[in-house]
Amino acid sequence: MDRRNFISTTILATAAGAATVAAENIVSTPITTTKQNPSAVAAAVDEPTKGQAGRFSKMRTITMEEHYISPAFIAGPGKAVANPTNPKDARSFKLACDLGPDRIALMDSAGIDVQILSHAPGIEEVEGAEQVTVARETNDYLLHCVAKYPTRYGGFASLPTASPDKAAQELERMVKLGFKGAIINGHTHARYLDDTFFWPILESAQSLKVPIYLHPTPPPKAIRDVYFAGFSPGVSQQFAQAGWGWHIETAVHVLRMGLGGVFDRFPDLQIVVGHMGETLSFMLPRINRNLPMELTKLKRPMAEYLRENIYYTFAGFNFPQNFMNLMQQVGVDRIMFSVDHPYGSMVEARTFLDQLPISPADRNRIAHKNAERLFKI
Repeated sequence: MDRRNFISTTILATAAGAATVAAENIVSTPITTTKQNPSAVAAAVDEPTKGQAGRFSKMRTITMEEHYISPAFIAGPGKAVANPTNPKDARSFKLACDLGPDRIALMDSAGIDVQILSHAPGIEEVEGAEQVTVARETNDYLLHCVAKYPTRYGGFASLPTASPDKAAQELERMVKLGFKGAIINGHTHARYLDDTFFWPILESAQSLKVPIYLHPTPPPKAIRDVYFAGFSPGVSQQFAQAGWGWHIETAVHVLRMGLGGVFDRFPDLQIVVGHMGETLSFMLPRINRNLPMELTKLKRPMAEYLRENIYYTFAGFNFPQNFMNLMQQVGVDRIMFSVDHPYGSMVEARTFLDQLPISPADRNRIAHKNAERLFKI
């Protein structure tokens, strides 16, 4: 962490001490940090180094936006992503395909104890009939891999969202086999989870008492063609995805669920979003003010849904300012550690977690206790 970021973090921590949410969780003095060379951290991205785990504090860690790609997906709808030409994409693809000892070695090197695995790319945009087969084969493959390392891996079920009744049945099947919830990668052919068409899935998740991880996906094509076109192909792609569009798309999805009455109909349903809240924490006070109950006709203020039905993970957002804003807005009990492997660095994420200017008790909540409570680990 450079001097500028450290000063910013300290200022934010002081400001957080006066906040009404989680104010008591901010330490009054800055922690001692080890100066990090950003280029060195980048160079160490998920490269196992003997003895490296010793540099991290001895603390259990559970992460839950950690991705893999199944053979069923590669053989079917994922053929197009199976042979990336870009070296960075090729490396990410190789890492995503590995659920064996090499990934465990990476976890050990970075001080990561448990990964709850989810499939990405998602199968939501696959045609309906094929979704059912690919989801089942993908889940069976992950179940087999988790069985090999039961103390190190957990699983989120992939669901054939185009067939909600079958998706609900698949979720129940996998939860009974030990999975921790479901992964849904955004919209399904431009339809969102506030659509009552999908409510059998949400009803199943609430009944089973398991969360749904709502992962980003690119906006529908009509939106991409208007908002994100007009630049070079590379710029338009990043603008529509990791540079902006993914996060706004997920935030819109969550807000649609709230405004569409999902959390009134399923008050115990829990949704997990990554990337330090997908911009929601920054906008939370304004959302709450400008979408009041008098207008929405909902049972609760929007802020309550965002603080009581949503959990938030790091997942590739190792930025102290974003973390402090999230902690101020939703409180420490709603935040969980994650990496976003293979697209984020385990080493960088773990270093970030250890350097946050928070109390040891709060660090433990974020590192593992909140996940243990939510996932019944």
